[in-house]
Amino acid sequence: MTGLLTFERLKWASFTHSAVYSVLLIVWLVPGLHGLEMVFGMAHGLGWIGMSLACIAALRLRVIDLRLAVAVAVLGGIGPFVGSYEFLRRSRSDRSGTSSEAPGFA
Repeated sequence: MTGLLTFERLKWASFTHSAVYSVLLIVWLVPGLHGLEMVFGMAHGLGWIGMSLACIAALRLRVIDLRLAVAVAVLGGIGPFVGSYEFLRRSRSDRSGTSSEAPGFA
């Protein structure tokens, strides 16, 4: 299971979820796109549930830390951009060498 839940895969899934949410906001603002609003609303809701479950599992497997899991699972239902930001922040700190542990455990 740990091979499926990697930091990189979760990061890209978070970016995808943020893109779906961005489209949802756009179709919500444009009048007359109620069908698309329903489709992207459902995609966001199911995406959030999937991301939450994946991040809880990744937290238990020590792939990500608690701060990142909370950003995705708790705040992701309102705005998944917070989770994507945390993935970027963590990636940057790992690349700069400020963390000597596995990604997500600074």
